[in-house]
Amino acid sequence: MAKLYFKFGAMGCSKTAQALITKFNYEERNMKVLLLKPAVDTRDGATVVRSRIGLKQDAIAVRSDEDLYALYENKYSDSDVVIVDECQFLTPEQVDQLADIVMKKNIPVLCFGLSTDFTTHLFPGSKRLFEIAESISEIKSVCSCGAKATVNARLDENGKIVTEGSQVLLGGNDRYVAMCRKCWLKYRAEQA
Repeated sequence: MAKLYFKFGAMGCSKTAQALITKFNYEERNMKVLLLKPAVDTRDGATVVRSRIGLKQDAIAVRSDEDLYALYENKYSDSDVVIVDECQFLTPEQVDQLADIVMKKNIPVLCFGLSTDFTTHLFPGSKRLFEIAESISEIKSVCSCGAKATVNARLDENGKIVTEGSQVLLGGNDRYVAMCRKCWLKYRAEQA
């Protein structure tokens, strides 16, 4: 029986690398993979999924108003598996549509992404995945102090932690750093 998988972690924990390795593993077994990414993620190009270690692949960029079940059924129904990178940017409705692919088509769907934003609040897509995914696993990352990183701290141009602003602001190591909650609270207090 196919499952809806949610593999989450803080920034820099290798989510995208693991998504691309998973894609390779399926393809090595002559299976067709539908690789999706939310269209809002344009950091590496409109249709490119790229990891920090240099792995990259073309993907189908999906708009927030796009029906993912219809997309699968009408264009990609020959795919054996669906992999989604940056799934936190999906809408709750799109997560439900991915779940429909699992339930109605018996096709596994693997979602890779962040759970929380820079203010430690759940992204809507991640929240829905926590609610309905059959398999949930954390990909661990490390804070500079050595503890497990759980916070995606957003930095301003001076390297100071930002605690207000839009939930979505694309960036990599120049804009975000993974921290444990203790360090995040400490740095926030020092900056106050």
